[in-house]
Amino acid sequence: MELQQESLVEYGFRRVIITITAVLCALLEIVDTTIVNVALNDMRGNLGGTLSEVSWVITAYAIGNVIVVPMTSWLSQQFGRRNYFAASIIIFTVSSFLCGQADNIWELVFFRLIQGFGGGALLVTAQTLITESYPPEKRGIAQAIYGLGVIVGPTLGPPLGGYIVDNYSWPYIFYINIPLGVIAALLTVEFVRSPKFANKKSASEIDYWGIVLLAIAVGSLQYVLERGQEDDWFNDEIIVILSISTVLGFFFFIWRELTYPNPIVNLRVLKNGNLSVGTVLSFILGFGLYGSTFVIPLYTQATLGWTATQSGMLMVPAAIVTAMMMPIVGQLLQRGAKQQYLVAIGMVAFFIYSYWGYLILTPDTGKDAFFNMLIVRGIGLGLLFVPITTLALSTLKGKEIGEGAAFTGMMRQLGGSFGVAVITTFIARQNMLHRNDLVSKLDINNPAVQQRVEGLQRNFLGKGMTPEVALKSGYKILDLTVSKQALVMSYMDVFLYLGLMFLVCVPFVLWTKSGKSKVDTSAVH
Repeated sequence: MELQQESLVEYGFRRVIITITAVLCALLEIVDTTIVNVALNDMRGNLGGTLSEVSWVITAYAIGNVIVVPMTSWLSQQFGRRNYFAASIIIFTVSSFLCGQADNIWELVFFRLIQGFGGGALLVTAQTLITESYPPEKRGIAQAIYGLGVIVGPTLGPPLGGYIVDNYSWPYIFYINIPLGVIAALLTVEFVRSPKFANKKSASEIDYWGIVLLAIAVGSLQYVLERGQEDDWFNDEIIVILSISTVLGFFFFIWRELTYPNPIVNLRVLKNGNLSVGTVLSFILGFGLYGSTFVIPLYTQATLGWTATQSGMLMVPAAIVTAMMMPIVGQLLQRGAKQQYLVAIGMVAFFIYSYWGYLILTPDTGKDAFFNMLIVRGIGLGLLFVPITTLALSTLKGKEIGEGAAFTGMMRQLGGSFGVAVITTFIARQNMLHRNDLVSKLDINNPAVQQRVEGLQRNFLGKGMTPEVALKSGYKILDLTVSKQALVMSYMDVFLYLGLMFLVCVPFVLWTKSGKSKVDTSAVH
């Protein structure tokens, strides 16, 4: 089996083509996660849906993704990796076209779910393909190249989406996938090879119950995370029912997979120490990556009044820094740098970025203030992604690589969903707390407050308002100022706690005994 594993290593032109194909597919999948965020308003106007209906365009894609990711390794073995990868690209491309053609909101949601099924497979299979195409001593470089797509993708989505929506119309954010998907499918059929140890199961051996339980558990969890805040969490009957089905689904799924002879997800592979540490770190990375990609455009657009394109472009320099960091980190790993040291430095860098954000946020922070802070974020992410992935997959062999990649991929996606859900809820709660606190300090008998209101009233009187209307308008402006300040303080809290979460992880990372990358990579031989 190990010989089979070694025989998948490619050289020269073939390896370049496979790498380009895999990165292209990873990019397609991830850009599509965030590209629609800036187009939701246009979709709503065009297709006549409510805000909560149109947010299903994001939720459906995420649910499709998370359900299919853990199954990819099994499906690859069942149908052959090349066939499965090519089929996933075709499903993704065709459903992209159908998304652009949708006539109403629920049609679009359905096609986004199908697109998510195709897309989830692209991400993990791309990672496995790249890992297997490079010899073990070059795994760090391989993960660096793959990481480009994963880290740069979420950042590219909003500015690209903003540009397309501002200059064309929303269906083009889906049509842009079609030529790229066709090229990727043709390259896959021509150049990708399937491992020989693909052991097909007969129809009677297939773990149908495992598939059903996994879909129920993960689908329900994703729904709860995406919709919880909007639907008021456990005061909503559907959220309560789906929370129960999440817990029961996971319980029976784990029991089934550990007792069934041909499980659809091989949970036993998590006994590998490196993989279990890497899986937890992938969750935290997803939380930080998607959480901060979500909160910065939200702050710049809602509080500072920027356009979608402006807030998207803000993230680009940091993405370029991350892209430049990737090959450097790959080289460091190849030269024997310990993975856990690089991860620890990356987590400290992420803490510095978050604390910096906490310090500079105001109701009118200038664009220049973000630049250096986001560069630090770029460096931090560059130091985190490659070492975490290499650490997770470094001592796996053969088909275990695909199974391991599926776990880290799923945990990164779920970490992102948790991040966005937790941050959304946290901002809403903190906003109310800060607002109540600020209002309690606004004593109407306080001379400073009276002076402020009188100044505002005089301002409005100068614009020709009656004294009564001018006074009301003065209070309204004061109320808006308080609301804005409370919101900014909530964002400050998000940055502070996100940074502390990464800082707390540093000692745990340094305690892991799996940092000897020389030994790790030789173990794969």
